[in-house]
Amino acid sequence: MTVLLPSAPSRRSLLRGMMGGAAVTVALPFLDAFLNTNGTALAATGAPLPVRFGTWYWGLGHTPGHAIKAKTQTGPGIDFLEECKALAPLTKHINYYGGFNMPLDGRSNYTHFTGWVASRTGSAPTSNNEIPAPTLDLLIADAMTAPTRFVTLDTTSVGIPRENYSARSTNNRAAAEASPEKLYARVFGPEFVDPNKADFKPDPKVMVRKSVLSAVSEQSKALSGKLGAADKIRLDEYFTSIRQIENQLDLQMQKPAPNKACAVPPPIARDGEEQNRPQGLEVDTVVANHKIMSKILAMAVACNQTKVFNMVFSDNFSHMRRPGQTYTHHLLTHEETPDKELGYQPVAFYFNCRTMDALATFIQTFASIPEGDGTLLDNMLIFAATETNYARVHSIDGVPVFTAGRAGGRMKTGLHVVGNGDPITRVGLTAMQVMGLPIDKWGTKSLHTSKTITEVLA
Repeated sequence: MTVLLPSAPSRRSLLRGMMGGAAVTVALPFLDAFLNTNGTALAATGAPLPVRFGTWYWGLGHTPGHAIKAKTQTGPGIDFLEECKALAPLTKHINYYGGFNMPLDGRSNYTHFTGWVASRTGSAPTSNNEIPAPTLDLLIADAMTAPTRFVTLDTTSVGIPRENYSARSTNNRAAAEASPEKLYARVFGPEFVDPNKADFKPDPKVMVRKSVLSAVSEQSKALSGKLGAADKIRLDEYFTSIRQIENQLDLQMQKPAPNKACAVPPPIARDGEEQNRPQGLEVDTVVANHKIMSKILAMAVACNQTKVFNMVFSDNFSHMRRPGQTYTHHLLTHEETPDKELGYQPVAFYFNCRTMDALATFIQTFASIPEGDGTLLDNMLIFAATETNYARVHSIDGVPVFTAGRAGGRMKTGLHVVGNGDPITRVGLTAMQVMGLPIDKWGTKSLHTSKTITEVLA
């Protein structure tokens, strides 16, 4: 007896449709139908599942003595203190790197700038705007052999596009996407531009409210008929996630109800030093944007739209503020009086706690997406770093760094790595080697290193 089986869908399959005069595409995640029987490689080619790289940036470091308990030697287990308690349930996915230094060879420490430039380029800047070499995310993106729709995706939840910590050079620093709606439109939006309307742009509101899924409904039904039970469930979960994001964005785009008590005040005239005071974003808005953008990024990665991305939670001069307050997080780190009993600045500490909560959300978003025989996070390496250790004194030795994910089995996790004063570039060199870059050294002057952190290599 001959049994006819439906042909397996191609990994490169895209669901395509039209919406509002523009073409929309919905890429597909790695379904079992695309993989070998072990769920560890692509069925068609035998190639392993791709390993992706992302960075997560936050401004103003940690509160010393209240974030991570110090250790004297590298080993398993990370003692998360109050500021980082949200990360404790995710310990098995994380490595923490502490005690690494940032020697400057006599160069100035340009506050809130030198730290991120040195750790991401391997070189200390000679001025407060120099970016002397490409950042490590771009070096990794350049080495990716399989093309994707986006070479990188740069995003920020703090609403300041220019504050992106990915750059080719001083004069080549891309702006980050600061709008969840526009990020959504980029990932799920048009590949087609009407030749009769050079300035044609689809309305993200139309895409969100009508749902891109409605434009590809017939194709999705046809695809579902070719899938096994497990893949059908996974595809349904994926489409459900897309619709949940669309619903969240739709709520953000709706006009609020009239409120007679609300009267818009006239612009406030500012002069002198007050003109230069940064105008922050409310922390709840930043957190909400970050949560939605994390989900969109995760789907972009899962659907092979990009293999490299950057997420900025808060900028290096952290402009976040609490509702009803004018002082930003950055100003508080310098002007708030430390509580004598607590031993730290309580409001600045509050912002640091919200930041680590967001990092936990980011990691969990990728860890919650099944892929192959594990999760999306298992096939990723996330490099999470800041620009200072203790913001109040602008210290750059001991700048905290985390990595998350097993990079396709290349990384061990759950480790606290002790730097013992070695240059922080050891972390970046290790990350690039794990991602397959054929380099055995990185950095300049005293930041130069050829010493990989072998304890984290699987």
